[in-house]
Amino acid sequence: MTIVRVADLSVTLDQPVLRNVSFEIGEGESIAIIGPNGSGKTVLLKSMLGLIPYTGEIAWREGTTVGYVPQKIDADRTVPLNARNLLHSKARVIGAPDAKIAETISRVGLSNEILSAQIGALSGGQFQRMLIAFAILGDPDIVLFDEPTASMDEPGEEQMHDLIHRLQQELNITAVIVSHDLSFVYRYATHVLCLNRRAICFGAPRQVLTPEVLEQVFGKRAIYDHPVHS
Repeated sequence: MTIVRVADLSVTLDQPVLRNVSFEIGEGESIAIIGPNGSGKTVLLKSMLGLIPYTGEIAWREGTTVGYVPQKIDADRTVPLNARNLLHSKARVIGAPDAKIAETISRVGLSNEILSAQIGALSGGQFQRMLIAFAILGDPDIVLFDEPTASMDEPGEEQMHDLIHRLQQELNITAVIVSHDLSFVYRYATHVLCLNRRAICFGAPRQVLTPEVLEQVFGKRAIYDHPVHS
């Protein structure tokens, strides 16, 4: 069953950012979005969330609930708030019981130390785990992840990829993940959307990520750095 259908999506901010992008996401799928810096990946997610103006059509299945994990938040991280404060605040807004908060904390792996630390004192990986916990509290049908492994080292990236994959299986959520890591795309994504201000490909990674497509998306150097797996 289709959760969201995007048709002829175009976005112009000071200049055209996305042009005539179309794709569909089905229930339970794992969609990776790849492309170079400035290709419109974050803009696409924000368009799907209704945060920026666009032309075209974004049609969500009736009743679909959406979680969002941004790459960063613009809030002042020096404010004396911790992860526990943020989770309890959201729980009050959505009417989630304390048991649901505890379940979410356990699933994401937030220790008491992380929960009690001010958000400005968290490492990049800890901060992302907090954002993921915040997004999945309330059991959304689909979660949009904007480069959840940005600025992490390789072991941290692996742990984050494994966490997202496990949460998707345990919670039966649909995932849309902006990623720069083609090994993650090949391993976990059911479909990949290649962006470079327009949709260059959409389909199963091993079928659509040909050397020619990767060159269109990233340039020749990317093919050398990220060879297509057989």
